[in-house]
Amino acid sequence: MLVALTVAVSVAALALAAWCGFAAYRDQPTKDWHFIAMAVVSVLALAQLVVGIVQLARGEEADEGTAIFLAYLIGALCAVPAAGFLSLAERTRWGSATVAAGALVLAVLEVRLHDIWTA
Repeated sequence: MLVALTVAVSVAALALAAWCGFAAYRDQPTKDWHFIAMAVVSVLALAQLVVGIVQLARGEEADEGTAIFLAYLIGALCAVPAAGFLSLAERTRWGSATVAAGALVLAVLEVRLHDIWTA
């Protein structure tokens, strides 16, 4: 895995979590700008998925297994979009809190992905 991409996804996810957490603190629902930020984080996660699959196709292997690595990559890709869809259903401060939680989950998944690849 590319360490720089993993760090970029993690930092972007933590920034999104802080921003949406602050919106929840201020009793605000998710707004259009939040969804743009979610799209940016999701594109970064998609890029990481593509890089991971290309590295596996080139013959490199995750230290803890290919299946678990792919499962975490797919989970990382789905974390923020799933939270975004849930926030559309809950147009209160709790929608923002849901996105903040989803972004925190993504940051944790990134740490685990790095551990799986380099164990």
